[in-house]
Amino acid sequence: MTTTKLYLDTRSLNANGEAPMKICITSHHRSAYITLGLKLNPHYWDAVRAKVTELPNRAVLNSYLNNQKLRVDNAIMELTAKGELRGLTATQIKNIIADIIDPKSTNEDLFIYRFGRYADSRVKQSTKEKYAITLKRIKEYDSRASQLTFEDITKDWLVGFDTFLTKTCPKKNSRNIHFRNIRAVFNDAIDNNVTQSYPFRKFKIQPEETLKRSLTLKQLRELFTYPVEPWQQRYVDMFKLAFFLIGINTVDLCHLLSIDADGRVNYRRAKTGKLYSIKVEAEALEIINRYKGKQYLLNIMDRIKRPQAFTMKFDRGLQSVGPVSYIPNENWRPNSKKHKLLKVRHSIFPHLSAYWARHTWATIAAELDIPKETISAALGHTMGNQTTSIYIKFDNAKIDAANRKVIDYVLYGKS
Repeated sequence: MTTTKLYLDTRSLNANGEAPMKICITSHHRSAYITLGLKLNPHYWDAVRAKVTELPNRAVLNSYLNNQKLRVDNAIMELTAKGELRGLTATQIKNIIADIIDPKSTNEDLFIYRFGRYADSRVKQSTKEKYAITLKRIKEYDSRASQLTFEDITKDWLVGFDTFLTKTCPKKNSRNIHFRNIRAVFNDAIDNNVTQSYPFRKFKIQPEETLKRSLTLKQLRELFTYPVEPWQQRYVDMFKLAFFLIGINTVDLCHLLSIDADGRVNYRRAKTGKLYSIKVEAEALEIINRYKGKQYLLNIMDRIKRPQAFTMKFDRGLQSVGPVSYIPNENWRPNSKKHKLLKVRHSIFPHLSAYWARHTWATIAAELDIPKETISAALGHTMGNQTTSIYIKFDNAKIDAANRKVIDYVLYGKS
């Protein structure tokens, strides 16, 4: 049996304290909602009698609300008589009724529409771009993409989508990005009473274990002392600096503006928005002074517009460190401009990237028996139910001491 009632959704109050008026459709103990385009202060709504009270225009408003409910009730009665609602969910019934009342309204409840709207609401451009890629893959996978409802996206649909993605995206963790994007849209739709369907109860996003991206103490010392070429020194120094600043991300390193009067760098991590405050040790300051920038603390951004461009060069520079050999150039000819010998690099760390500085710092800190709480606070991690998301909530002195201990151990063998 399908029932209806007028419903003031007080969970979605706006800045003026007004809530949207909706018609609640219930079927098989599940509910879905049709928005009526009217907002009302809860003070003026009598939920028991389902009437607007006290307002001067209450008679007009009540007439409008009752008329809308009557239209829904009549449509349900007619469809029930024809047997067209049998076996349908509350959301499916709502979509049919909404299409009868206002043919344009149902588009707003389609998955693609909600996906696009949610993607547009993201703040960071890089996040929007990730959602755009997911949307493109969905359209490639399902020819019905533009008409998909949330109920159409089942566990079987997600399994099929995963199989489709493996053709161009063999790494599971990369495919998981698409599923996290889809899941976020589902969560948003549920929060806004668009659907109650949730296929992720049965389809689990399982991360794939990856190798730990950190250097051992011996490897780190080898990198720091390796006789590199002049052009490589810049990248080794930046890795050192990132390590001395507790594994600061490259994007954040590029955007540092200054060292504060108390000898600390304070910044919000671009990835998470969390606030960090790190004491600049003498070893870090020496590198900073060598690479001083004009607008930013470091001169990285003096030559490039986006830090992502430097990140690629940074990683390639680190991976180029190692011995060099020369082999005959088979394409060399007398009087040609080509070199007679070709340089071949033998990387000592072929997979090394700037991000390893963060993991390496944490690994060495753990080896020194620095408390997990201190390491977590230094990295801005969450411990259980307690979020140590910003350094200020934790004793900075403990983090400073931990960083000093790590640096002394790596550079001078002190423990």
